[in-house]
This record gives sequence, C-alpha cells and structure tokens, in this order.
Amino acid sequence: MRIVILGGTGTISTSIVRLLLQQGHDVTCYNRGQSGRELPNGVRVIHGDRGDRETFERVMQEEQFDAAIDMISFGPEDARSSLRAFRGVKHFVQCSTVCTYGVDYDWLPVTEDHPLRPTTGYGRGKVEADTVLMEAYYREGFPVTIMKPSTTYSSQSGILRQVAWDFNWIDRIMKGKPLLVCGDGKALHSFLHADDAAKAFAGVLGKTHCIGQTYNVVPRGFTTWEQHHKLAMQVLGREVELVGVSLETLKSTDAERFSICDEIFAHNVIYSPDKLMRDVPEFVPTVSLAEGMRQAFAAMVAEGRIPNSDDAAWEDEIIEAQREAFAKLANK
Repeated sequence: MRIVILGGTGTISTSIVRLLLQQGHDVTCYNRGQSGRELPNGVRVIHGDRGDRETFERVMQEEQFDAAIDMISFGPEDARSSLRAFRGVKHFVQCSTVCTYGVDYDWLPVTEDHPLRPTTGYGRGKVEADTVLMEAYYREGFPVTIMKPSTTYSSQSGILRQVAWDFNWIDRIMKGKPLLVCGDGKALHSFLHADDAAKAFAGVLGKTHCIGQTYNVVPRGFTTWEQHHKLAMQVLGREVELVGVSLETLKSTDAERFSICDEIFAHNVIYSPDKLMRDVPEFVPTVSLAEGMRQAFAAMVAEGRIPNSDDAAWEDEIIEAQREAFAKLANK
C-alpha cells in the first residue's frame, strides 16, 4: 500500500515507519522537517505544515494515498482538515490516547466502551478530534480507526519516572541517591515499547473489520511504579532507597513540576487490550520492560542524554524536609 504518516519522527511513529518499510509498503512522511531526526532509507518525505490547511489538504488530495496514519492530530480542526485532505482514502488511522478516559473509572481494566472523562487539555482535544472522525464514519462511511496508546517508550524517547517529567532520576540511581515516589509507589501503570505499539498501527491497516472501531494500544497486565523503579535499579546495577511523599505535599512545593504525576501517574491506570488482540492477532508485545530499559539506558548514556542530577537540588531538598519532619515526630 501507499501509506502516508503525518509526523513520522516521534516515539511511536518512528517505529511504525520502520515496520511498514519491512512489510514492503510504500511509505511517505509528511512533516515540517524540524525534529532533526533522520528517517530510514526508502522513506519519501514531504515537508509541510498541516496548520497551512489549504496546502496540506491539496497536497494530500493530489497524492491519493491508499492509507493514512495521523500521529499529530490534537483537536477538532485538525480532524476536520483530515476529512477534507483524505477524502477517498481506503483507511485512515487516528492516533488518540487513553487520556481520553480520564482517571475516574467505573471499572478496571478500562475497555473501549468506558465513558470519556478527560481531565487534561490534551485529552479533551483528542476526544473532540476522535468525535469528529467517528461522526464522519457514521454519517458517510469515512474509514477511520481510532488507536489509543498508553505510556509508550523507546530508546529515542527515554524512560519516564513517576513523579516528574525528567531524566535526572536515572543519574540518581547510578550515583546511589534516593528517589522520590508518590505515596507508597503502588499506583498501577502499564508501559509499551514503541516497536510493539507499531504492530498495532500497522496491523489494523487493510482490515475492514477494524474500520469504525476504537482500540486500546496497551499490553496485558500492569506494574506498580515501585516495581518500575526497582526494575530500573536492577538494570542499572545499583539499589537505592525509595522515599514516599504524598501527592499534595509534592504539589505544594511545585505544582507545575509534578503535574504529570497529578494528572496521570499518581492514579491506577489499567486498560484492556483484549479487543485489539482479538481483531489484530499481529499485536503480540514482545519487548519486556526490562529489555526496553536496557536499550533505552544504553542509548541515553551513549548519547549523553542523562542530565547530571547534581545540578538539580529539588529532589534532595524534598527528601531532607520529609526526613526532618518525621524525625521531629519520632523524638516527641
């Protein structure tokens, strides 16, 4: 098939591009060319900004691709533009997110028919975009499939921690420093390597029974953040102390720094992959979290992408304050 990927250099889309090439597809990426990342040999690139609606839609109509995968649609206007740009396409795959469900769940694991209660602007934008596309499917048969990944990672993206969006924590383990976790670190989460996520996106293409459907792109099962951090310690060969601090205390010190924890990582977030595994048998995750960590840490070290934790005092300050507070209570 002649397939265009809107984006193509992000965490998941990089793996999608590689897999589609391996499968023998004719792959084109449409992006602004600003990421600085090289695409594999054999990929055609069209540089452009989807925000320039008229040009984007005209170019896509002229190309007449068989299928499109949209990795950079973040709101209803992006979705409406895609409807115009891909009029006549055989299959359109929209990358959404599990953030559309929010964190107030009626049941676990969350299935695709769960009510949508997004709590972030990102999640709300994806709900609005997905709604535009699904309405077009019901109204006129627009051949859309909605894909909802959870936390995906790769050597390119690196591995996140629970409390904040940074990579200092890796250096802290390597230097034997204690790590903050939220509460007792028992919040449940799931992690999927980008190479495994790519199997889902490539796997739905050309399957008519996947059109008009929504799929959670997640592995089966879950891990706690405590287990996540301890696994990282095993991979790095250094055990350190985990220091639990309540979410409210963390937020009181710097709400913006701990926003990812407040919005997602402090909560139990478990989603069901059963529907995807039933409809797309090619989706079989094979990269373990331990192996994914080994690959990511090795790449980050080799490329100098792990910050020096000595340059960031905030974590030691919070841990020291926590210990001092409890020491005073113990001495009463």
